[in-house]
Amino acid sequence: MCGIVGEINFNNQEVERDTLTKMMRTIRHRGPDDSGYFVDGSVGLGFVRLSILDLSLAGHQPMMSDDEKLVLIYNGEIYNYIELREELKAKGYTFRSNTDTEVLLKSYEEWGEDCLDRFNGMWAFVIYNKETKEIFGARDRFGIKPFYYCKDKDSLLFASEIKAIKSVVQTPLTVNEQAVFDYLSFNRTDYSNRTFYNEIYKIPHGHSFSVRDREFKLKRWYDLKSNCNKEPIDAKEYLELFTSSVKLRMRSDVPVGVCLSGGLDSSSIISTISKRLKIEDIKSFSAVYERGQRGDESEFIDEMRSYLNNMHFTTPTAKSLYGDIEDMINTLDEPVPTTSIYAQYSVMKLAKQYAVVTLDGQGADEQLAGYHYFYGFYFKELLMQFSLLNFSLEMFHYLRRHKSLYGVKTLLFFLLPKSLKTRLRVEDASYIQKSFYQKYRQSSTLAGELYGAKSLKESLLNHFEYKLEHLLKWSDLNSMRFSIESRVPFLDYRLVEQTLSLHNDSYIKKGLTKYILRESMKSILPEKIRMRYDKIGFATPEDEWFREEFFQEMIMKILNSPTKEFQKYVNTTKALEMYKRHLNREINCSKDIWKWINLDLWLKNNKR
Repeated sequence: MCGIVGEINFNNQEVERDTLTKMMRTIRHRGPDDSGYFVDGSVGLGFVRLSILDLSLAGHQPMMSDDEKLVLIYNGEIYNYIELREELKAKGYTFRSNTDTEVLLKSYEEWGEDCLDRFNGMWAFVIYNKETKEIFGARDRFGIKPFYYCKDKDSLLFASEIKAIKSVVQTPLTVNEQAVFDYLSFNRTDYSNRTFYNEIYKIPHGHSFSVRDREFKLKRWYDLKSNCNKEPIDAKEYLELFTSSVKLRMRSDVPVGVCLSGGLDSSSIISTISKRLKIEDIKSFSAVYERGQRGDESEFIDEMRSYLNNMHFTTPTAKSLYGDIEDMINTLDEPVPTTSIYAQYSVMKLAKQYAVVTLDGQGADEQLAGYHYFYGFYFKELLMQFSLLNFSLEMFHYLRRHKSLYGVKTLLFFLLPKSLKTRLRVEDASYIQKSFYQKYRQSSTLAGELYGAKSLKESLLNHFEYKLEHLLKWSDLNSMRFSIESRVPFLDYRLVEQTLSLHNDSYIKKGLTKYILRESMKSILPEKIRMRYDKIGFATPEDEWFREEFFQEMIMKILNSPTKEFQKYVNTTKALEMYKRHLNREINCSKDIWKWINLDLWLKNNKR
């Protein structure tokens, strides 16, 4: 796990080493153990290392092939590197290290671009051919590892984090206002290759790129939808595949822990490690609050005590958020829609004291219909297919179990035309400036792409395409801020492809989501967790936090003395009315309040 940076000059100007070292210093937190750079005329590559496999200097990067023809910089982990190394040895290759980095490089030597199909892991890498002067780079299937770039006619800058590019880019950076609109209206970011900056892009997940003769080309090398045609499996087979994924992600030469929220996903990881892999000394890291306070899952976390000997806890507070807020916003580079990301930030700060690698439950909701609104997609599909008996039965079970109309409301929302979906979301965020809304409402694609699915399966695929990546980005940035590698067992591509090949009743059945996972965890996971209906995740009691005096002072200052940039997007008169009602406990608009704070501070940071 590392950080990579680079510059490629199309005008043949030599890359300055100072440019690379400045970018490397900016993301040193990603790799405090080692660093290195390589310059060959108009091509420069830089690297900072967090040592995970083979802690010796043999893992130094940039790494060269044995014939010194190829140069590699790489951020990520290839979990099946041992099996690939044996396959390459049988073909006559020799190895001077025990790293997955060398396996990646020699896999490229042997199979070229087709090596990507053989990798089980997460990655963003660049390989430079010194003889042909060609560049090849790639990003993993689902976008677990980040890869940003800024390109003009003279050069290409790239890095693992936006802040590294910002530290050296000569082009003035401007705000992508469509991203701001979708953030305020839909709580969404990272649904395309765009960022909050018009000039900075991402290599899309599942894509590779090449630079030949000064020409930059993107290519899609992996398409999830075309790989979800496997034969369905049962709960027992699902458990075997999930166990294999977890086992691969336990490969490490440094301490490993698990982020435990108390929910089904993270608890399933821990129970698999304990009960199936028979590993007893695993550490867990959790955010807890006062009993009964929003976001506190202590009663469920306590259910896992018999599985763990080393449980560690942190309690984020309004005061700690206030103290950490500048660092967190700088860490994340772009606005985020909820303070749950701060809970994750706090857990990673805690984990730093005990582990270098953590396992996390990201990705389970997207492939197993874990979010509550997936009921709306399922009900919509049953209605459109005129499957009225199933619709009635599932609606009955839903209402009986959840005692909620939320699934019905989402069904009605998903049945609306795209334009009306957008209007309703903006009405919820009534503080958005009318002129700003009028300018960007038609160009927003989210209502159609994320909320326009005609079936449950299509909605799951859309979430992998348009939603999952922002969670992965936040997890990467929060963990790497504290020099921790975050691994996600639910995103083993074998598990994802197999899971998304299942029938609907493996996702939702009798009012329960994640049905096949729940069935596979029988007798392994405590029943209190296995049969949980609610979903909290790393939530926080943010509604109370924003009533604290010091936050009142900050928020009132933002709304009463707004910058011109902030006022362009937010009607501060309406926002102030909402905040006063929040203080009087008439409403809870804490998610909106956080977006005002985050957007204001982010805009101000861009001026520095």
